[in-house]
Amino acid sequence: MTLYHCSLTLHDNVFFATREMGILYETEKYLHNWALSYALFEATYIPKPYRLKGALAQRPSYLEDPETHEQSLQILNRVGIYVFPAQPLTWSYQVNTFKAAQVSYYGKSKQFGDKGANRNYPINYGRAKELAVGSHYRAFLVAASEIQIAKTQWIRLGKWSAKIRVEMTAIPDTWMQSKSGEYICQHPLNPLDLPASNRLLLYNRIVMPPVSLVSQAQLSGDYWQIRRPSGERNNNDSELDGLQIEGICLPKGMFYGASSTVNVS
Repeated sequence: MTLYHCSLTLHDNVFFATREMGILYETEKYLHNWALSYALFEATYIPKPYRLKGALAQRPSYLEDPETHEQSLQILNRVGIYVFPAQPLTWSYQVNTFKAAQVSYYGKSKQFGDKGANRNYPINYGRAKELAVGSHYRAFLVAASEIQIAKTQWIRLGKWSAKIRVEMTAIPDTWMQSKSGEYICQHPLNPLDLPASNRLLLYNRIVMPPVSLVSQAQLSGDYWQIRRPSGERNNNDSELDGLQIEGICLPKGMFYGASSTVNVS
């Protein structure tokens, strides 16, 4: 098993409607780990269908049986891959105004002065609060040792398929200390992916679809702590020091749907 630090830099505005408040559609500052998983491994491990029809097109298959749903995240469980949510390090927002399409089931344009259009602007428009270009994020990825992970990747994410640069850095095994007991995880987590060996005690809830995340969580169970071994240095230590990851704790044994499904091996 190899743990990777993922440094993400936004090269386009990223938008997804976390909250809808009237005409304002707001994007949460965290990036969901399920979305990152599809962005990183779709068309390599997760098949990308040409077209979906009927019920399959309307129902997500995040944790469905991979034998019947080829886009299930449990396919990554089989090959030993897990992606943690992305934590914002530096971020900013940009608010853009858009005009909605003229469709009968949503609304139709009205002349100014008509009923429901007594304002000096069209009623079928909205504002999107998007994560701005240059925002910087941190995530972690766990992969089986035999899987080759490219050091630099470009992915697409969000409603606008925004371009994001991902820099991968492998963390040496000597930096990972196995521990057990109560600990605080500063990195955001997906509670549905927590194994039975870990129990949530206290946390802050991050409300976002399709599954709310937790941050600043206090847990009890088995975990990894990233820490430099005393009296040991190598050529990669300067790069690792720049990531500022020392002291971060991550739960062991994370996999997709751990709290609601049986692991597929």
